[in-house]
Amino acid sequence: MRVSGVKGLILLCLFLGFFMLFRKMEALKYLAEAMKRTRSGMNAAARQRSLADRQNLLNMQEEHSRWYAVERRLQYCGIRKRFPGITAEWWVLGNIGTASLLFAAVSAAGGAGAGVLALLSFAGGEYLFLRRLRKANFRRTEENLTKLLDFLDNYSTASGEITGIFGQISRYLDEPVKGALDVCCYEAATTGDVSLALLAMAEGIEHPKFKELVRNMEVSVRYCADFSVLVSSSRRSLREYLRVSRERRSMLREGAINLLLLAAMSAVVLLIVGSFTGSGWAS
Repeated sequence: MRVSGVKGLILLCLFLGFFMLFRKMEALKYLAEAMKRTRSGMNAAARQRSLADRQNLLNMQEEHSRWYAVERRLQYCGIRKRFPGITAEWWVLGNIGTASLLFAAVSAAGGAGAGVLALLSFAGGEYLFLRRLRKANFRRTEENLTKLLDFLDNYSTASGEITGIFGQISRYLDEPVKGALDVCCYEAATTGDVSLALLAMAEGIEHPKFKELVRNMEVSVRYCADFSVLVSSSRRSLREYLRVSRERRSMLREGAINLLLLAAMSAVVLLIVGSFTGSGWAS
């Protein structure tokens, strides 16, 4: 009887073990399917949003989805160039997941206050990092605009040939202008819509003069074949823009120096007054 009881207990344990194993496998399978559905839904939503934004762009509408600002920020920072598969949804989800893990880990080690401080540091560091990338891309675009105009000045094209010119001159330019020209060529070749490709390229670079040049180019492609007048006026406009930008930076630099001098003089005056009165910092 004891042997039969031990065998029954072993069989029961085996049954429970296999039952729990299969239940766990079913749970993992369900989670995997849920994650797959979520990923597919997010990618489909990103595609639909991209199509809607491009349609708004073609119709000259300023209305965009709520994710448009995030998409533009990723584009202007160059993150979409380095990681083509990333979308606004995945970026936000990744930030939420990273912030949650960081808060949980720091809170477990140093308390909720330390967790909040870690979250603020994470948000501030990410903001400064993205801002630095945007400024670097902005500066490189500005440096390549003059070269782009010089190359365009050598051509007088008919409608539809401008993208072919982009393919020839892009190799002599730097990012992000080089990548924008290559994408414009590819899109115009695959869709056959040169105007939409130019408008999309204008939206992909964060520089007012680049946007102005490409949008004027899109109008010229539709209504005329000679780019000499456009290039000449764009060159004058760019020179004026650069002159004003240099003057503005010079004024800001002078203002910062004057502010520092005022702060230093105020500190010296406070120290002198404190030494005379025997209070304040001198005491």
